[in-house]
Amino acid sequence: MKTIDTSLLRVGYEEFNPAATRSVVLLHGWPDSIRTWSEVASGLAEAGWRVIVPALRGFAPTRFLHADTPRAGQLTALGRDLLEFIDALGLEQPALVGHDWGARAAGIACGLRPGVASHLAMLSVGYGTNDPSQPLSVEQARNYWYHWFMATPRGDRMVREKRRDFARIMWDTWAPAGWYAQDEFDTTAAAFDNEDWPDVTLHSYRHRWGHAEGDPRYDADEAAMRPAPVLQVPTLVLHGEEDGVNHPDMSAGKESYFTGPYVRRLLPGVGHFPQREAPQQVLDALLQFLREGR
Repeated sequence: MKTIDTSLLRVGYEEFNPAATRSVVLLHGWPDSIRTWSEVASGLAEAGWRVIVPALRGFAPTRFLHADTPRAGQLTALGRDLLEFIDALGLEQPALVGHDWGARAAGIACGLRPGVASHLAMLSVGYGTNDPSQPLSVEQARNYWYHWFMATPRGDRMVREKRRDFARIMWDTWAPAGWYAQDEFDTTAAAFDNEDWPDVTLHSYRHRWGHAEGDPRYDADEAAMRPAPVLQVPTLVLHGEEDGVNHPDMSAGKESYFTGPYVRRLLPGVGHFPQREAPQQVLDALLQFLREGR
């Protein structure tokens, strides 16, 4: 595991095929870790890509550099972290591929800095769905039960005292039954043992719906992303038809946000974790997109 410092973080990351001239950054979601990309990362490296997989703020082994930095989890903070990570490594227009929180971070990074990426791929998330005033169907509001739960004192205690049990509920209900092995969850959940994981998690979901104030350092970024800016970067969206948290409708009808090439593909029989559930299918789609999506 390598590390590099940004203005606020010591980011832990894995790197594959570092001598390659083309780079792709793979960003994990919540509740997950860099392990989510294991099979896809190796396939991209074998295809000639330099592959970089960082742990997001709040997830081990990434750490805050200073004790007095607010443990904010707001989505613009994730996007700004990504931009600083790209700068710290000196990457020139990497392809950005994100799942869940990672997809939101990648989309925000492209919105804040046009031209930062050669390609954008978002898994299980639709661009433009970060607005707290967005309409939600009754079904989607039910899917987001854990968002509302974390806005309560009982939810706060659950995240702080039983983080693994809480995260396991998401794995059990966001994809068709039997999609993961228990030992894989246990190994992944080591990333949640980061002391900042509860604070970052709680703030992320509370801030998303206006239940917590943001870190003022991101005020300008928040303003720049509301409404979400139109993107010119070639974009691929992959969404499982059996996603149990973000209904596939959440990524539908977003074409107006893009002026460059835009492709959305639904994956039959796949839930919220396509890169884990159907890694070869995701890898094939990414390789085709990275080859043709300009």
